[in-house]
Amino acid sequence: MKLDVSRADLTVGVIGTGAMGRGIAQVTAAGGMRVLMTDARPGAAAEAKDFIGKMLDRAAEKGSISKDEATAATARITIVDSHKDMKPCHVVIEAIVENLDAKRALFTELEDIVTPECILVSNTSSMSVTTIGAKLKTPQRFAGFHFFNPVPLMKLVEVISGLLTEEWVCDALMALGRRMTREPVRLTDAPGFLVNQVGRGFSLEGSHLVYEGVSTFADVDRVMRDVGGFRMGPFELMELTGLDVTQPASSLIYNQFFQEPRYRPSLIMQSRFEAGVLGRKSKKGFYEYDKDMKAIFAPEAPAPAARPESVWVSPVEAVGSAKLIELLSKLGTSVETGAKPSAKALILVTPIGEDATTAATSQGLDPKRTIAVDTLFPMVKRRTIMPTPITDPAYRDAAHGLLASDGVPVTVCRDSPGFIAQRIIAMIVNIGCSIAQSRTASAADIDKAVTLGLNYPNGPFKFGDVLGVQNIHRILENMNKIYADPRYRPNIWLTRRAKLGVSLLTPEP
Repeated sequence: MKLDVSRADLTVGVIGTGAMGRGIAQVTAAGGMRVLMTDARPGAAAEAKDFIGKMLDRAAEKGSISKDEATAATARITIVDSHKDMKPCHVVIEAIVENLDAKRALFTELEDIVTPECILVSNTSSMSVTTIGAKLKTPQRFAGFHFFNPVPLMKLVEVISGLLTEEWVCDALMALGRRMTREPVRLTDAPGFLVNQVGRGFSLEGSHLVYEGVSTFADVDRVMRDVGGFRMGPFELMELTGLDVTQPASSLIYNQFFQEPRYRPSLIMQSRFEAGVLGRKSKKGFYEYDKDMKAIFAPEAPAPAARPESVWVSPVEAVGSAKLIELLSKLGTSVETGAKPSAKALILVTPIGEDATTAATSQGLDPKRTIAVDTLFPMVKRRTIMPTPITDPAYRDAAHGLLASDGVPVTVCRDSPGFIAQRIIAMIVNIGCSIAQSRTASAADIDKAVTLGLNYPNGPFKFGDVLGVQNIHRILENMNKIYADPRYRPNIWLTRRAKLGVSLLTPEP
């Protein structure tokens, strides 16, 4: 059996006309296909068609499409009264509430309405495709087709095969996604699919950092923007999506993976979710908001005026040491050249995945004068430093003042294996490798999906290759050793490529 999605009369049904449903209907109609659209709430489908028409007219005004194309696309959308009117459809896309019983009831009803050749798909963002389709008479023609909000702007669509889905169904959906001008990626069923799994590394690890008292919401966001290169930090992102979306999805993924430690939810997120402190939609979240709903960011305190009498840089991490000495030279500071620091020298270490305490004690250095500096990332827009719990505040301030003396801001975090950016990005990479190892998707598709679906500066595998596969592996190994928490254990895909000294994108035959 095969569906030719290039046929001129291709008809697609869309059930549910909220933000996702209306976006799917818009890109379908713009792709030249007929759309039958319905919603359980009276008047909702008509409201959605009116909204789509305005969006298409706006696109025409901007020159993205012609006025005639906009008019024709709107005309291809027909509002129908009930599910029974979906009989002519070649594909029916469900975009209703994320409730398993509701979805199962809908598809059971549709099976007796549409033709045997019609493909049935769910736009679920986190439910198992196999579970939704398990009780259907024909689960072979059922699949997941996960779009991202806002659909017309987000090019990615995940095509998910359930355990019983036949190959031709996903082939057709890949072609259908391209006809909608989306970028489809193919994957097998897994909790959170692909993008939502990787996104846990960003949001959850940022939350765990704050819960441990390592940093603040604002500082984590600043570091991930300026150091990691992300458009938004994890808390800024969760403010937009809302914890009523993020937290239940996190819990669902964690439990569907049988409490896999990598996906362990955060108490910070859970408590806010329960209190209704959800972000912009509740007018209060990780940040406060002014009357115009603009987040209130407390300004960073000015850098201290203090400077050290002298500086000694540990040579243990040769690459990091060289980077830091080069920076200090540009700042007009000479570095002691002795094998050991002098009695009053500021001691700087450059650990990979270790905390300042471990670096100081393992190297036999005075922890009261030791400050760790994150040199894994370019120190151009922001620098991150980390004292031990007993570092003399005078030395901390001297390090801060020195490293900020050229106007580049410095973030001071409390002692933690991996600083801030090392921890978060290592978790993103590790989860990406886990997805590849389980054969949920190819490494190349994982990178493509993450950059398109999450707007990250790199996908997990590109991040690993840019920062160094061995470095990422060391960060995770050191965090795993120091915390004794299996959430940080390196995935075997990553471990093997680190040992072999090859790219994370290296496939297996």
